[in-house]
Amino acid sequence: MSTNGEGLMDAPARIRAVIADDHCLFMEGMKRLISMHCDIVGTVTNGRDVVSLACETGPELVFLDIAMPLLNGIEAARQIRKRNPAAKIIFVTMHFNRDYVREAFEAGASGYVMKHAAVSDLSAAIREVQQGRYYLSPMISERFLGRTLEPNESPSKLFSALSPRQREVLQLVAEGKSAKEIAALLFISVKTVEFHKKHLMDELNLRNSAELVRYAVENGWVAS
Repeated sequence: MSTNGEGLMDAPARIRAVIADDHCLFMEGMKRLISMHCDIVGTVTNGRDVVSLACETGPELVFLDIAMPLLNGIEAARQIRKRNPAAKIIFVTMHFNRDYVREAFEAGASGYVMKHAAVSDLSAAIREVQQGRYYLSPMISERFLGRTLEPNESPSKLFSALSPRQREVLQLVAEGKSAKEIAALLFISVKTVEFHKKHLMDELNLRNSAELVRYAVENGWVAS
């Protein structure tokens, strides 16, 4: 804290945050909770917009869901961390699967909170993450680790066979985008899109686009 011209102590600067969630009612509840701790500089409803917003505003905290349109939260987190390594990311999600938890922390998350436990867990997550530690909802930590996560201990990483670009193509194919639309969104050629689709099918042992869509839905890469 600093002093002003009258010798009074200035209030500490508030943490700046952005929120991304495609469920509007939940978003409103999140805003009320988070605004108790942070200044919210923007909210968005899809993964691509949160990457742009985080780059434009440089927030200290980014709150993400996993299943979002156009770009899922895990891929968005990777892109945000690449462009703004100082940003701390907290996932607030319904996804309880071990693989999602590991993927989230591998992507650079500092916190992972279950949506139905957000009221009780979110304040603790913000506090721990602001202090440079990790936070995992206790119900997940107990189930997967058999104990409470230590604040300075990052959960185990999941190494995936798919690259970030392949996952982007997979999600957009599953959302019904044409090769031309995907090429425009990703700033690549239609030929490159088709190359990625073929490589995805080979990598995942799938035969056609319909099986790619089913794989994406079953593994939660498409927003519900």
